Amino acid sequence: MNYWQGETIRLRGIEPGDAEHFYRWNQDSERARQLDFVWPPTSLASVQAWAAEQSAQKLKDDAFHWVIEARAGQPVGSISTHDCDRRNGTFSYGVDVAAEYRGNGYAAEAIRLILRYYFEELRYHKVNVGVHSYNEASLRLHDRLGFVREGVVREAVYTRGRYYDLVLFGMTAEEFRGTLALHANHAATDQNG
Repeated sequence: MNYWQGETIRLRGIEPGDAEHFYRWNQDSERARQLDFVWPPTSLASVQAWAAEQSAQKLKDDAFHWVIEARAGQPVGSISTHDCDRRNGTFSYGVDVAAEYRGNGYAAEAIRLILRYYFEELRYHKVNVGVHSYNEASLRLHDRLGFVREGVVREAVYTRGRYYDLVLFGMTAEEFRGTLALHANHAATDQNG
């Protein structure tokens, strides 16, 4: 069994050949807006250099960037961890699935794999995630995964000529274990009938 493989996806490190995927994904300005902000166009050469650099990276300060790959081998997105604070046991992540692959549960499964690793292997206690208030799909995803809405930072994100709120989500390791049990019960119910 591969720890990094779920029912529909597997997580793997970035390879230099992934540059073409990231370059294509970066052409989608709305995708960029959902992740961070609309950034200026970058050259394929720049993305190739970035992918080559990323492919040599190891887990550093518990932060890493993975490719989300469908079971058939097609890269469908990526997930990366950041703000890993060992002393307080907290971390954050960002997840992205290319538009043509959304709605297949890939982001949810990638998040579960990352949470399992950070909670069960690295002994982190809590994950914190900030979602732009206009990113309705991500808001629904985090609600569905059992995250707790912990607050709102008002008018913290500027795009489209106006300010938007940043919605703060959190989940503890104990809450995650509870969602795993609930997920397993739903899966068993679905199989039995």
